[in-house]
Amino acid sequence: MEAKYFRFLKIVGVGYKARAEAAGRLLLLKLGYSHEVELTVPPAVRVFCFKNNVVCCTGIDKQRVHQFAATVRNCKPPEVYKGKGIMYVDEVIKKKQGKKSK
Repeated sequence: MEAKYFRFLKIVGVGYKARAEAAGRLLLLKLGYSHEVELTVPPAVRVFCFKNNVVCCTGIDKQRVHQFAATVRNCKPPEVYKGKGIMYVDEVIKKKQGKKSK
């Protein structure tokens, strides 16, 4: 399968990890929940993991690649106060200031 479209996701957070199994057909995510999040990859998409915190979704159908990347991102969307979560590599998260104490 020739990979024509790519979508890179960055996982930010202490202990947050991703790993691909079954030749890119299964994605396992550790996102700070009490369980691992297990996602099955659609037939037209392949998944690769780099350094436990960068996930690459690739395939020949642009809509399916981007839809699966959005599904992965939706498991733990980026948080605006600490910047933790799953975000696209080219995405910029504007951090909020937080509460001030007296």
